[in-house]
Amino acid sequence: ETVAALQEAIERRPKPKNEADSDLCFITQFGNRWVRMSDQENPGERSPMDLIGRQFGRVLKKLDINGGRGFYALRHGFETIGGESKDQVAVNAIMGHVDSSMAGVYRERISDERLITVTETVREWLWGT
Repeated sequence: ETVAALQEAIERRPKPKNEADSDLCFITQFGNRWVRMSDQENPGERSPMDLIGRQFGRVLKKLDINGGRGFYALRHGFETIGGESKDQVAVNAIMGHVDSSMAGVYRERISDERLITVTETVREWLWGT
């Protein structure tokens, strides 16, 4: 389901402004990265630009949702609810967390079934069974 949605997004996205960004799934309507360094000419004055967080904030404001919520609240929620699956290793993998423990060094893979169990746990929490 996710792979199909990503493939569709790639087909429909604007052309990347920078060739180095051609492997990205999501770019802005202007062909830029969603998260990048500001375009200031003086490298010492450049700063990170998180347009995903900015856009998400606009959506929250439009929906009149506040109280300290932001884009990363989604990650907090996924981590918390995903943990209910009782497979923290799979949750960490989905979250993109690096496991520098010895177990992480030796672990060769995490099965799709384990990853699906985590995502189904979150899906059931969100929308019910």
